[in-house]
Amino acid sequence: MTEPQETEPQTAEAQTAEPRVTESQPGRTAFVFPGMGPFRFTDVGEFLLTNPHARRRLAIADEVVGYSVFDRYRQSDGDEEGQYAAHTQIAFLTVCLSLADWAEETLGEKPELCAGPSFGQRAAVTYAGSLPFEETVRLTAELARCEEEYFAQEHREAVTHCVIHTPEESLRKALGELDDEGEWHDVSGHIDQGFYLVSLREPVLDRFKKRIGDLGGYNMYTMWPPVHAPSFGDLRRKAEEEVFGGFELADPELPVVSDQNGALLTEAEGVRTMLLDTFNCPIRWPDMVETMREQGITKVCISGPDNLFGRVNSTGENFEVLAIDARKAMRPRVRQRSARRARR
Repeated sequence: MTEPQETEPQTAEAQTAEPRVTESQPGRTAFVFPGMGPFRFTDVGEFLLTNPHARRRLAIADEVVGYSVFDRYRQSDGDEEGQYAAHTQIAFLTVCLSLADWAEETLGEKPELCAGPSFGQRAAVTYAGSLPFEETVRLTAELARCEEEYFAQEHREAVTHCVIHTPEESLRKALGELDDEGEWHDVSGHIDQGFYLVSLREPVLDRFKKRIGDLGGYNMYTMWPPVHAPSFGDLRRKAEEEVFGGFELADPELPVVSDQNGALLTEAEGVRTMLLDTFNCPIRWPDMVETMREQGITKVCISGPDNLFGRVNSTGENFEVLAIDARKAMRPRVRQRSARRARR
């Protein structure tokens, strides 16, 4: 993926709401592991180096992949090609899970369920106990290789673009014009009202962005490799045949909310299907929000670097939001007692 290019910096603030950040309060809590966006080594490096949870998980990750994840991530910081490399993905996974460990142990947060839109799926199913951390690290490395091979041969011009403040009617009009030209496109995600991910060919991206602007919408950023497009069914099959056969998932100890349709997953087969469907099924954050509301969730802890899911209106309007990030974890704090379950 290329690093997001902010075309209208002020629009992100217009679309999102400041989360109501709170400390622990009575009610049902969910841990939400964010999708992966660009995150800087300078924001998480000290946490990875000094936090005991992160150090423990990094040692496991290093043993699995056979190299220092920390060193490779530090060396590739600022390198566009390394922005979504396997070692960067593993570093992001480690940060998210280590922050959840810290929040449960130090803040006393005890979730009733887990959710993870997009790449956050992997941290969610690991924290929920469906797949051990070392296996998730191995899965992440193998899937990075699988995707790289696929996009070197198929959909080589495809990217995924994010638009906001774009009503569905306007989006349909812009996509209908691409249809008239015989241009391929897929909707890859619905994040919030007027907030969508669209996959299309990079050669028509500039024209599409201009059309979105003409229709009153705004452009945020573009990602490569592309994600969650229904046209990527062959990638799903490749991942199932070449990667997932070597992994055995368990029933999760905590329910997991599917990011494709908001289904509440309590069995291994459902978790496995969700992980595979990420390749060719759009994500739907509003469905996840609705499921969490139905389950009586009043507070969400966003565990990991996030400038999106914890800030969109549907999140802030429905839940108290606690952003758990590396800076918060590095602040001196009196440790609280908790009935923390041991997790791998």
